[in-house]
Amino acid sequence: MTFRKQRLTLLLVGMLALGMPAFSQNEASATGPALVFNAEEYVDSIPISLRECIDIALSKSPTIKVADLEVKRVNYSKRETIGNLLPQIGFSLSYQRSIELQTIRMNMGGESTKLKMGSDNTWNTGFTLSLPLIAPTLWKAISISDTQIAQNLEAARSSRLELVNQVKKAYYALMLAISSRGVIRQQYDIAKYTADVYSKQFQQGTASEYDVLRSEVQVRNLEPSLLDADISVKQCQLSLNVLMGIDDALNLYPDVTMADMQQDMYSYMLDHEGLEDNSSLRSLKLQQKMAKQNVDAKKLSFLPTLAASFNVNWLSLSNGPMFKDVDFSPYSTVGVNLSLPIFSGGTRWNQLKQAQVQQKELELQKENLVNSLNMQVELALDNINRQAKQIDSSKEGVRQAQKAHEIMLKSFQIGAATYLQLQDSELANSSAQLSYLQSIYNYLVSTSELDLLLGKEVP
Repeated sequence: MTFRKQRLTLLLVGMLALGMPAFSQNEASATGPALVFNAEEYVDSIPISLRECIDIALSKSPTIKVADLEVKRVNYSKRETIGNLLPQIGFSLSYQRSIELQTIRMNMGGESTKLKMGSDNTWNTGFTLSLPLIAPTLWKAISISDTQIAQNLEAARSSRLELVNQVKKAYYALMLAISSRGVIRQQYDIAKYTADVYSKQFQQGTASEYDVLRSEVQVRNLEPSLLDADISVKQCQLSLNVLMGIDDALNLYPDVTMADMQQDMYSYMLDHEGLEDNSSLRSLKLQQKMAKQNVDAKKLSFLPTLAASFNVNWLSLSNGPMFKDVDFSPYSTVGVNLSLPIFSGGTRWNQLKQAQVQQKELELQKENLVNSLNMQVELALDNINRQAKQIDSSKEGVRQAQKAHEIMLKSFQIGAATYLQLQDSELANSSAQLSYLQSIYNYLVSTSELDLLLGKEVP
């Protein structure tokens, strides 16, 4: 476990045990909407960074663990292949009891004579050793095993990249849900404050009952939206917890706001790279390599194989009881075995043709995949550029909506504007803030998807 993971584990356990109060989210910078994180509403919350979420998810995800175990399994398979090239030593011990001895007929002096051959007890034991001297297919199998290991490593890497992308999007979704809830809460507080003012003015006779009822209805209309926002935050928390593999009851909150994320976003374009690290393309290249090795292996199957063998045995023949007169006599042999395939009904030839066809299929698939990936990258970059412009436009819309709301609020205070006009300005201000937050979220999700497409790993 790395130091970062140890620190995070202690942080989570310690905060949960001590009941640490929730962190406060100050108002965003002047470039973004002014949102306040109400600590009283998140008493049991724990702040966490995106990097810490990714580290926890990578360390606890069953998918990643399965991928790592698959790499280990294939590595053992390679060792098995190498073991076939090493000497094979075996020991055997056998006993055979004759029920009826063999009988032969012999003509001796013109007379037919029957003779019994063999013995009642046969003991045979010894050691055998075999060693492949020329085994082309086994030699090629080792290189194929190396490629298979590389494929499994790439599959594990692809699983990690996909998990990182899912954690990022879940983290961004939680940020959006919390910030959106802040906007709705802000609108609700203003509506409630206005309703209280009208209620006091009505008691003093300076406001009509219609104004009181209208302001209270506005508060009631916002309560379902506030409840939906609370549910959305909880759902996003649960989704993030599931991806991280931690307790669902643990309330985690991002340690940054949506407006904070905007400050470092525009440097992303400078890090753009090619498709060399795309997981699908790398995996397909490895499949091509294995297909070529498979073709070579099919060609090598036409070559002869040569193996050496050595046997050391002890034999005992006796009559009577099983263990009577057991006397082992040693004997040994050494030899070589040459196997040359001549004809097998065209099996090897057809297997070779199948492997060559598969190799051509993978070449066409790679060409199609490269074209598709290049198109996806271009579309993703264009989409990100449009979303960056949308962020600037939404930011300006927030500034204008806030200014318009301030003007309308002052006009309402001096009686130059109606409550309906004030309410319209509040709605426009909230809509502008939500649009601004949504544009930042869309940008962040798009960059995460592009990172996955380009195969960028977390540094």
